[in-house]
Amino acid sequence: MTDIQVYRVYIKATPEKIWDAITKPEWSRKYGYTGLVDFDLRPGGKHTTHPTPDYVEAGFTGDLVDGEVLEVVPPRRLVITWRLLMDPAFTGEPYTKLTYEIEETKTAGTRLTVTHDVTGAPTTASMVNGSQENIDAGPDENPGGGWPWILSDLKTLLETDEPLVSA
Repeated sequence: MTDIQVYRVYIKATPEKIWDAITKPEWSRKYGYTGLVDFDLRPGGKHTTHPTPDYVEAGFTGDLVDGEVLEVVPPRRLVITWRLLMDPAFTGEPYTKLTYEIEETKTAGTRLTVTHDVTGAPTTASMVNGSQENIDAGPDENPGGGWPWILSDLKTLLETDEPLVSA
């Protein structure tokens, strides 16, 4: 059985700015779970998300996410394999496939669509769909909001220069 999750957000930003926010560590450290992305942006290249100093202080000293770059069409499309490394509950699951599609529209800014194929990875599927969100969590706690929260934070950052949650 196939399990594909699709998330879409419209952002008042250029495709290039959204691309940079996805692929550059100076942006990725400012929104979502704030890891430091490191992409070798070519098919067959590797990508890794390294911990920020806050993660290291909390005891997460190893890489947080890794995978392989499958397709790159800057600033329109990025397809990668993806696996969370920071929790042993995910180690038995296969890599999942993550696709970012960035399309400028005539009326609604730029549409960012994230498609996450989590087939065969039920723990990952549950985590990234936001079902583990705790709306009463404090700013230093993992909100568990998955892609809905990450994309909302990205949109807010790009449109206001401030993330949803300040550190």
